[in-house]
Amino acid sequence: MLELKNINLSLGEFKLTRINLKILSGEYFALLGMSGAGKSLILEMIAGMIKPDSGHVFLNEEEITNKKIQNRNVGIIFQEAALFPNKTVKENLAFPFNKKKIAKKKIEQRVLEIAQLTDVNNLLDRMPETLSGGEKQRVAIGRILALNPQVILLDEPLSSLDAGKKNDFTALLRKINRQGITMVHVTHDYHEAVSLANRIAVIHNGQIEQTGTPKEIFHRPNSKFIADLSGIKNFYTAEIVDENTALLENVVKITLPKMEDKERGFVSFKMHDVVISLNKMQSSICNQFEGKVIDIVKLTQNIEIVVDANIKIMASITYQSFENMNLEIGKTVWIGFKATAVQFISKTVD
Repeated sequence: MLELKNINLSLGEFKLTRINLKILSGEYFALLGMSGAGKSLILEMIAGMIKPDSGHVFLNEEEITNKKIQNRNVGIIFQEAALFPNKTVKENLAFPFNKKKIAKKKIEQRVLEIAQLTDVNNLLDRMPETLSGGEKQRVAIGRILALNPQVILLDEPLSSLDAGKKNDFTALLRKINRQGITMVHVTHDYHEAVSLANRIAVIHNGQIEQTGTPKEIFHRPNSKFIADLSGIKNFYTAEIVDENTALLENVVKITLPKMEDKERGFVSFKMHDVVISLNKMQSSICNQFEGKVIDIVKLTQNIEIVVDANIKIMASITYQSFENMNLEIGKTVWIGFKATAVQFISKTVD
């Protein structure tokens, strides 16, 4: 298990504050956040490239906070693969074995095994300058595997690859993880995190906002930032007024499924569950509000409409509906959603 306890670090005006993580052996773990959030700094502390101002790093219960990089049994791969430009792919893969007392025949056998695993066995005589970005990343991860690490750290490894290469490299990362190697993957792309990771820690402004499985985080986000990151547009602070009523943003009352206790937390509902009409709707939609269209975002398959009804509510409608209602900015409309579409997320709000 990889564990970070009470990690704090100051670099100029930026601070990492109270970073606590437990990453299980063999787990695929993602550090997710926007650029500048502190994700790569956490990775570099695990690798031993920088030291925290306070706190501790443990690997399999052994403290490695002050250990040198080469003594941590951890490998790191960056956004751009760093290969020896004057060595062939085969020589790059063999390099970690050079300082070990291993028979040449054994080294060649191990290089071929790694080359087959990473699907670069047809590139062994090539020089790095002749390789594509995806091929370079495969060689880089192969060279890391030659070190037989307990943990592989990945810093935005897919960001420089095109869509096809991303899919191929993602499949390789999963295959390596299935061999029992712990993976810690830094990314700003939540789709990438969800597709790869068993668990995710969301980093924002040098702090961990939430840790959990992809389902826990993106179905039950505990902050507006995480909701925005995952594409949830209708997300509000909420206080339960009675068993069927919540007050959103201290402004608008809505009806929601029965709640037993009075709580504070958040409410969310999907854009596709929101209905827009030119008149008040005669239907089972109990949450209806009059408002004005304040923004229109035309996408490939649909149109997102933002309505100001004392709170901003977003709906996703078809181009046909948009044309039928002749919607435009400033137009008065009715907007609504069913109680059953509302999800309440319990959390104490300071």
